[in-house]
Amino acid sequence: MTEAPSKTQIVQARLAVGLLVVLVVGGALWYGLTAESLGRLWSDILDRPGGPMTFRFILQPAMAIIAALRDGVHDARVGRRPYVWALIHGVRDPQGRSGRLWEGFVSTARIIILGVVMDTVYQWVVFKTFYPAQAAVIAILLAFVPYIVLRGPISRIAYHWIARPASN
Repeated sequence: MTEAPSKTQIVQARLAVGLLVVLVVGGALWYGLTAESLGRLWSDILDRPGGPMTFRFILQPAMAIIAALRDGVHDARVGRRPYVWALIHGVRDPQGRSGRLWEGFVSTARIIILGVVMDTVYQWVVFKTFYPAQAAVIAILLAFVPYIVLRGPISRIAYHWIARPASN
């Protein structure tokens, strides 16, 4: 995050995380954790890019990339460790793992909520039913995973760009 999150951003992040937890738990309770339900999850996920609402497979990762770009450049400016590296080796970071992970949720909360809403609409249109855990998994795959994957490399590139001496 480039500055301290506002109350609205904190509420959105809590809503996004709570929504994901409720969807995963609700899906597990509703449909169970069977080999059939896990197989359906992955086959349905692989069928989504070719179906209706394909634009979200570009829109959500693009929004996550913009958030990762903003936060990665800020990390480079203030000299913070790359994001995934800080998550893995969080004991040496002043905020620790949970603080950095929370930053990611604050940055991607709107994208995650948008992803859940879009997948819910998709499921009602295509499947005529709702699989809550699938909505959570799709939102995480399209919003949070690109953010996590790209924030660190963006930070490293920005650091080298910022640290480069000015040429005459």
